[in-house]
Amino acid sequence: MRGGWIPESVVPERLRGSRWALAPRHVAVVAIILLLGLVWAGWSLFHSRPEVIPDAHPSPPSAVGGSPVTQPSTPGAPTPSPSPQELVVDVAGKVRRPGLVRAKPGSRVADVLALAGGALPGVDLTSLNLARQVSDGEQILVGIPGNAPPPTTPGPATTPGAEPPTATPVDLNKATLADLEALPGVGPVLAQRILDWRTEHGRFTTIDELQEVTGVGEKKFESLKPHVHV
Repeated sequence: MRGGWIPESVVPERLRGSRWALAPRHVAVVAIILLLGLVWAGWSLFHSRPEVIPDAHPSPPSAVGGSPVTQPSTPGAPTPSPSPQELVVDVAGKVRRPGLVRAKPGSRVADVLALAGGALPGVDLTSLNLARQVSDGEQILVGIPGNAPPPTTPGPATTPGAEPPTATPVDLNKATLADLEALPGVGPVLAQRILDWRTEHGRFTTIDELQEVTGVGEKKFESLKPHVHV
């Protein structure tokens, strides 16, 4: 074996004793082949990397530094209030199961009465509007008259701009100075003039004679007429 590589018995007879040598062009060819192999390997490695496909539905921006990101609200837009899940209505009176009834939003009076078992036989329901929508917390009285507001007593009709009449008209022939001063629009001076006129003429025969007192004009007389008599 020569050079310690190939046994001489393996080498053909005609090649025994020959020496191998590489020319520079052979080295160049080998170098070019190795370079092309490296280039091809690098190109294959580059194109074999996984391609990142963008998400068609991007997620909303996340919080930065642990603070939640809030979406901007439109100025002036009303905030919708949550609707109640159920209504609680108090049904009292002549029904089969009086008490609190839980109904769905938008229920009518007829629906609430049905949930309470219905009205007792013979109960007049004409005072109830069965088609009315009920509200949370209201009370429905069945067969029981509600608390009607007290009737108002009509008062005496008053002329716009005129003073309301006193409870008891003042007698011009018996009135004192204090009585006359209590009349609307009458002060101490005018009250004394009325007394002076009565003293001078003896008595008032009609209330129209008030117009003869100095200081009692047409408007003043119209305001005093409901409060005096003779």
